[in-house]
Amino acid sequence: MNENFNRAPGAGRSRNVPADPALPSTGWDSDSRLTFFNQREPLRQPRTYHPAPGDCNISTATENGAAGGSGDSKRQSGGQHNVNANSPSVSMGFSNLDSLVESSKLSASAPEFVPTSVYQNDVQTFYEDNDDTFIAPSLADMVRDFLCHLSSSPGMFESDVEHITSVLNSYVTTVELLTELVDLIYTESTAIPNFAYTGARLCNYLSHHLNLSPPSGNFRQLLLQKCQKEFEQRDVAVQGDPDTQKKFHAFVLFLGELYLHLEIKSGKGALNRAHVLLFALKDLLNTLLSSPVDANIICAVKLLKLTGSALDDAWKERGNPFMEELIQRIETIVLDATCSRDVRQMLLKLVELRSSDWGRVCATAASNATPDNDPNYFMNEPTFYTEDGTPFTAADPEYAEKYQELMERQDYFHDFGGENEIENDEDDFDDEMDPEIEEAFENFCLESEKKRQQ
Repeated sequence: MNENFNRAPGAGRSRNVPADPALPSTGWDSDSRLTFFNQREPLRQPRTYHPAPGDCNISTATENGAAGGSGDSKRQSGGQHNVNANSPSVSMGFSNLDSLVESSKLSASAPEFVPTSVYQNDVQTFYEDNDDTFIAPSLADMVRDFLCHLSSSPGMFESDVEHITSVLNSYVTTVELLTELVDLIYTESTAIPNFAYTGARLCNYLSHHLNLSPPSGNFRQLLLQKCQKEFEQRDVAVQGDPDTQKKFHAFVLFLGELYLHLEIKSGKGALNRAHVLLFALKDLLNTLLSSPVDANIICAVKLLKLTGSALDDAWKERGNPFMEELIQRIETIVLDATCSRDVRQMLLKLVELRSSDWGRVCATAASNATPDNDPNYFMNEPTFYTEDGTPFTAADPEYAEKYQELMERQDYFHDFGGENEIENDEDDFDDEMDPEIEEAFENFCLESEKKRQQ
């Protein structure tokens, strides 16, 4: 019985079929019967088979171990040995695998690769390379990861802010860490492009949901103290070098977002805006317009487009005519200041925007409005273009006729390249760039030229 297991892989696949007593004897002995079943070709080795160091001696060992047994094991082991020895593809495959293993630089002990943009749901843990000592992540790294995630995926703010706050609540347990958190959020909100809006929303949420509230000041109070320090440097920053002015302008726009989103609970539980920021924005606008260079004026225009309607309403409620004074000052700058043509155009557009009540339409007035008593009656109507590129709206006396003609033309050319015709009409229409876009494009061209000359 032990001899049956002392053989090479694949050997002895034939079975000794017992003789049937009902069949007549054919005169075959057991050796001739085995020879008949062993005429099949042995199974090939697997392609991914890696021979062990002792595999080459399997056949020899089998022959020696089965010397006193039947001839079946001898013939099978000999056949297996011949197949391995006469298969050049198998030997070439083994040599190719060995060369790939030797030349490979992959390591099973290499650290796991995680892209920086992937959001970690839990606080990441760190260990030394050769030690099991736990290293807690720093607050700066954790906050930057959170802010980077919100910057790249602002639409995830509502679903992720609760988790972010819970992690910060478990981490920020001292006044020092709370102050560091305020500094980190302020720095990143003024440094990351277009993050001021999300940063202000995050500040408002944390001001209501962070558990730590020491006597020295809670999150909102520390944030306002940080903004106060930057506010006091406004006269120096507005006259500083371009980098200083850029940081100051980022602070101004972030403060505008804070005014719109930061809410403070009153004694009765109602949520109100931080009125202290209202007076701060007034002083900042005066500071920007006192030095009417292009960069400062552009910042003032952006701030008024962002907060103009809210500031106007708040000043009217207090009986403060500051917005009228501000508009008069802007009109004076348009006439007297040596600003560029594009900046002057931006100021004129801002004055026009304020004259239309910052683009707002009252519901009651809109219901009673007619083309005769409301000059902005057709303001929100779509603009169409005729075949030769002439624009027309609902205010056009021939609107119905032109609109019907346009619809018929689109239906007729639907299957004959009508879309290409419309694209050509749009290409022929010479539309000027927005002043802000044109200004940014000119700055980009100048910077590119300077880099090329360097």
